[in-house]
Amino acid sequence: MSTRPLSRMPERHRTVFISDVHLGSMHCHAAELADFLHRLRCDRLYLVGDIVDLWWMAQRRAVWKQDQHRVVEALHALARAGTELVYVPGNHDRPIRRFCGLVLPRMQVRRRAVHVTADGRRLLVIHGDDYDGSTQFGGLQERLGDWLYYRILTGNRWVNRLRRMAGMRYWSMAEFLKRRSGAAERYIARFVQAGLDDARRRGLDGIVCGHIHRAALFERDGCIYANDGDWVESLTALAEAPDGSLKLLTHAGETLAILPARPLPPRPLARAA
Repeated sequence: MSTRPLSRMPERHRTVFISDVHLGSMHCHAAELADFLHRLRCDRLYLVGDIVDLWWMAQRRAVWKQDQHRVVEALHALARAGTELVYVPGNHDRPIRRFCGLVLPRMQVRRRAVHVTADGRRLLVIHGDDYDGSTQFGGLQERLGDWLYYRILTGNRWVNRLRRMAGMRYWSMAEFLKRRSGAAERYIARFVQAGLDDARRRGLDGIVCGHIHRAALFERDGCIYANDGDWVESLTALAEAPDGSLKLLTHAGETLAILPARPLPPRPLARAA
């Protein structure tokens, strides 16, 4: 009899959020995303913007190979299996915003959404480019930053190609360098605060977003900030468990951060007859 251990069934999530895939650009990690989606089991999947990089495809030569096809096929398979897809377009797939309000079988397109977790928390789901006006520098400094960022992503791709050849796990050089940049950290802090302020103004319990390619999950002053990351640098997703707890996951399914479910109010004692 074989002593090989039985493979575990994939964990089923109530909801999963992914964003900033940038499908069609040279920096998208389509193979890792396709593998993640093929393993995924969830009731609802939010696609929180910049899924297809229409901006890159219009400006540069599109990258569309077998791995990109696998991503699309995996999304179709999830929909056929009963997963509801909600597409919230971002700035790199902005033309899709013309279809906001469209409802198709197992899929809808929304400019923004309010997601209610299993434990009753109401979360704003939005890509995040709405906050650019209050967070970015603009002008030459911003264009220089964009140019440098894409050079770093190119280096990131080559570094990880060498790491794969050596049997080493994925490591984000881009994230490593950004954490050592004071300007990048100040920009991210402004973005986080803008998102939290927006959620509070709407009377919600928190926000789920993407856009800045920095995965995070925490609670500040009673308001949840959840950034599901991206599939260019961090290769992460946000998942909600059946009890309403939230997890930040890597492409390999490892847990980076957890926000527990909100405790249910105590049930009243039964009154004696």
